Amino acid sequence: MYSGKINTMPRFIKKRSRKSGLPPGSLVHIGEKKTDRTKISIMDYDERDMRERETEDIEECFMFRDSPAVTWINVEGIHDTSILEKLGGCYGFHPLVLEDILNTDQRPKMEDYTGYLFIVLKRLSSNGSSDGIASEQISFILGPSYVLSFQEGPAGDAFGPTRDRIRKNGTRLRKMGADYLVYSLMDAVVDNYFTVLETMGEKVEVMEEKLVAAPTDETLREIQYMKRELIFLRKSVWPLREVVGSMVRGDSLLISETTRIYLRDVYDHTIHVIDTIETFRDMISGMLDIYLSSVSNRMNAVMKVLTIIATIFMPLTFIAGVYGMNFKYMPELYWRYSYLCFWLVNIIIAGAMLTFFRRKKWL
Repeated sequence: MYSGKINTMPRFIKKRSRKSGLPPGSLVHIGEKKTDRTKISIMDYDERDMRERETEDIEECFMFRDSPAVTWINVEGIHDTSILEKLGGCYGFHPLVLEDILNTDQRPKMEDYTGYLFIVLKRLSSNGSSDGIASEQISFILGPSYVLSFQEGPAGDAFGPTRDRIRKNGTRLRKMGADYLVYSLMDAVVDNYFTVLETMGEKVEVMEEKLVAAPTDETLREIQYMKRELIFLRKSVWPLREVVGSMVRGDSLLISETTRIYLRDVYDHTIHVIDTIETFRDMISGMLDIYLSSVSNRMNAVMKVLTIIATIFMPLTFIAGVYGMNFKYMPELYWRYSYLCFWLVNIIIAGAMLTFFRRKKWL
């Protein structure tokens, strides 16, 4: 669970120094380069027909701009700014939209431009190991009959089930418009949050067992690590409620009333995810208090034992000190049974003190 090395700063704050002094709309990639080449997949479909292809040449997408069917263009690998510049020029996207796509430090949001919607989400994944939770920014552009999605790199295909439904004839996805496609993609991202939360829940249960059994310094580090993971989760998911709520309550003509009903389901899932994250945060905070209380109680128990031992030996040490003095004329020194009496007195005193402590329930 815990690898011993925590490097959380790049996950919360990514370097923006490369953009210092540049004008708004400058196309500069901010984030990690997760793939060496850019992969572009195109799906053009309606209720009857479906065309699919993969390419590395962005210009092959231009022919689908005025397609009467629904067109989905997915770009994996956004480090190549020339690809986004060409695509933005073909579809007429605002330079600030392209800038936000390249900046992978965006918070989830939705912006309504003339003729299209720009949506940013965070895809989360967890393999259950010490690597923790991985985050990938996914951007969507929803137009009248097209959807463009941008992913940082091949971190696993989150949209595989959506592609499978598009390939099948007679599915609702094939009958609906581009807005329903965006809903399906967003729903796939949100559903994956539950997988991450299940993994986190298992870690919390294991941590509780460790905390009750034998808390150590390693336990404290693991608790702190999980606390940072939950902060990262909350930062990635909390703004999504506002995004989906704006799409449900908004008046954009690009989203039909039928699709808004489905978006309400995504909104409910988002609220559920947020509530679960808040529950885990409360549990982790409680674990930290339990750990501190456990350490304090263990220290108090040790101090109690040491105090009792010291208290018992105080009168014994006094007697031994008195009769250990080197005076010639001391009574009892020359008795035949003085040594035996010395030990009997010590045993009686120690026994009486132990009995007293037990009656006071100090032992």
